[in-house]
Amino acid sequence: MTERIEKLREQSLNAVNRISAERALLVTEYYKSDRAQEVSIPVRRAMAFDYIMRNKEICINNGELIVGERGPAPKATPTYPEITLHSLEDLDILDSRDKVSFKVDAETRKAYEETIIPYWKGKTNRERIFSLMPTEWINAYEAGVFTEFQEQRAPGHTVAGKKIFQKGMLDLISEINMADAGIDILNDPEAFEKKEELKAMCIAANALIAYAERYSEKLSTMAQIADDNKRKAELEEMARVCKRVPAYAPSTFHEALQHYWFIHQGVITELNPWDSFNPGRLDQHLYPFYKKELQENKINREQAKELLESFWIKFNNHPSPPKVGVTAQESSTYTDFALINIGGVDEQGADATNELSYLILDVIEEMRILQPSSMVQVSKKSPDRLIKRTAQITKTGFGQPSYFNTDAIIQELLRQGKEIEDARNGGASGCVETGAFGKESYILTGYFNLNKVLEVTLNNGKDPRTGKKTGIDTGDPNDFKSFDELFDAFVRQLNHFTDIKLKGNNLIEKIYADYMPVPFLSLIIDDCIANARDYNAGGAKYNTSYVQGVGMGSIADNLTSIRYNVFDEKKISMKELISVLGTNFEGYEELRHDLIYETPKYGNDDDYADRHAVAVFNAFYQAINGKPTPRGGKYRINLLPTTSHVYFGSVMGAMPDGRKASEPLSEGISPVQGADRKGPTSVIKTTAKLDHIKTGGSLLNQKFSPSFFRDEEGVNKFVSLIRSYFKMDGHHIQFNVISADTLREAQKHPEKHADLIVRVAGYSDYFNDLSEDLQNEIIKRTEHEGV
Repeated sequence: MTERIEKLREQSLNAVNRISAERALLVTEYYKSDRAQEVSIPVRRAMAFDYIMRNKEICINNGELIVGERGPAPKATPTYPEITLHSLEDLDILDSRDKVSFKVDAETRKAYEETIIPYWKGKTNRERIFSLMPTEWINAYEAGVFTEFQEQRAPGHTVAGKKIFQKGMLDLISEINMADAGIDILNDPEAFEKKEELKAMCIAANALIAYAERYSEKLSTMAQIADDNKRKAELEEMARVCKRVPAYAPSTFHEALQHYWFIHQGVITELNPWDSFNPGRLDQHLYPFYKKELQENKINREQAKELLESFWIKFNNHPSPPKVGVTAQESSTYTDFALINIGGVDEQGADATNELSYLILDVIEEMRILQPSSMVQVSKKSPDRLIKRTAQITKTGFGQPSYFNTDAIIQELLRQGKEIEDARNGGASGCVETGAFGKESYILTGYFNLNKVLEVTLNNGKDPRTGKKTGIDTGDPNDFKSFDELFDAFVRQLNHFTDIKLKGNNLIEKIYADYMPVPFLSLIIDDCIANARDYNAGGAKYNTSYVQGVGMGSIADNLTSIRYNVFDEKKISMKELISVLGTNFEGYEELRHDLIYETPKYGNDDDYADRHAVAVFNAFYQAINGKPTPRGGKYRINLLPTTSHVYFGSVMGAMPDGRKASEPLSEGISPVQGADRKGPTSVIKTTAKLDHIKTGGSLLNQKFSPSFFRDEEGVNKFVSLIRSYFKMDGHHIQFNVISADTLREAQKHPEKHADLIVRVAGYSDYFNDLSEDLQNEIIKRTEHEGV
């Protein structure tokens, strides 16, 4: 790491997360203008974007090589009042809360009180959404049956394809003009709407060019007064780069990185999409530039590495926009889920690992910062060298990169109807979500609490926490004569709640399509320009909406416990079990011990337990998969939690697996914490019983003792474990390599462990930034010392 990078890294790590009112004030200024009232909604959104990009503060940090910040300074975080409006109370909470806080100064508070809140109150998309949701949706949402991603964030989880590295904004403007010329005004009833959308895209493209030119001018001015000749030359080169990109396609390694970064800023300034956008398969996109300049002796490995590390710091300077309420509980982190993909296969299906793949791994290891997240795509054609090199990072306890099965990703995308080249160019974003990069609008709609459905079923449609009738009558469980009757009731309740969820999302998708188009994001995703249709309205080549199932291990163990203890072994009646759950096991510790330790558990390659996970998976899949969305796409499922397993557990009482009220559920498709007792091989054999190819992603966590990696034999076994899981079509696996004792010590003395990073669920985070419940959940995960 060069001295420059050390300083920039320290600046990023030490910067204070704070709210910036800059964007909110600028968008408010524009919306209050007369011009904003005279134009169509797509053009209004584009002109608001243009106003922001021409007026937001230019930030150039000392010594940096890649320029551009989300706010006026590193970790100065913008807000998006057109989506959700923070109240003064929200600002006080954000400023003072112990975890994931954002400082709010007096000037920002004043801006909200005097300008932002008075204008936006009653006009936000969040208010629009909740005003249109039916009572049954509100009741289920408040009960914790599901969450809704779009109530505080715009649709996202898309990824840049290779196109943006091959075309500049001027190229895209030419495509817009061609598409506009092809509109049949006489016969196309949507001609006006299409022309307005294309007009908006053109405004957005020019706005980004203007933004880059502002940087170029500032850099030129700085170069003129620079005392140091080396820095003067750097500033002049940076000014040249910003003059060229993103107007034109990049031609050098440096230009390619800066080009992408301007586009990235455009996407996350326009709105606040989940996942914060990302460049996807970075080693594939950058390799042609790297190879060409190496051959021409215009760059060397160390120079490329320094540019990449400068690029890495830009991501880390951008915390996720502030969340409150349920959204803060389902995703309690500063991380914005930009996931760099490495490895995989090329369009012909050959191994795509290249020299740059290993250089990026060096950068990940050396930088050791939370953002961007990273992953390695492993296909059957990937060399063991790639996995072993990645394992050298894994064993340090960083939690990155995670491991993904390229062959499974391709099968998943093909099953969804993608073309083979698009599937091979695809990968994962966010935590584990599969998509066709640069071609697809794939939107996460929210988490779904599979275990809450069972709790409601055991209470014949009533939520025992609130006393409200949130579900349907499925029969008094005391009258069920067999496990099959219980499971049939569960499936009917599941279908009831998934229908409520999808009905709500149909309304929400239409709201975003009509009121919150994203003309800039639409520029860079095929085929929005060709279709003259917005990304949020079905303009992309492929359109998918995912519902994320949560708590697969818990639901498997809960159903197993009922079958085993009530119906098969008859250790307790259903009436007695439900009564005990109502006491939260007070006075029933011996029974609770039997439920936890004397009952078969998911995660041990035991079909008695594992079959219940398969049954729930199939029911969840049948309830959602293939149903149409308003964008012309399909609903699909995936299985991941972020931190929602903690939130979902907090709104539930005691359950039949021995879990007490308010404790976290299992995360992803992992076993309940501590329930896997037969080693990691049994875990992967259990989770492979689920049909991962029917999902858009599934998340598996494993925790290993550091001693496992003490010699080459351990590393080889680690490689074999990953290969074996992926041969069984497992989608994803990630690792914490740290002892529970170390984590407990960090809880007691956080000041001594400020830099301790752990893998949570699809992302890494500082242990000190996690809630106590989440810290305890990670500590309880089974720690493996062998395979």
